Amino acid sequence: MNFIMWLVVGAIVGRVASSFMGTREGLILDIIVGIFGAVVAGLVATPLLGIITINQNPFNFPAMLVSVGGAVILLAILNLFRRRGFRLR
Repeated sequence: MNFIMWLVVGAIVGRVASSFMGTREGLILDIIVGIFGAVVAGLVATPLLGIITINQNPFNFPAMLVSVGGAVILLAILNLFRRRGFRLR
């Protein structure tokens, strides 16, 4: 997937995940969460379920769902650190 499409899909996945979690993040953080959430999903869910993520070439609905799931997990971890008072530097 080319770089521009990767950013656009990462923004969509990040926005869906942040609205699912009830948080209001900015566009840059949505893109970062979307892309890294897809990486997390690729490391965890792909070996277990055999479904690819948006980081691999085919772009389809199951890949979007797995990527959104990874982004939700990543947002939950990020919110956990924010609530406990840890600051990421």
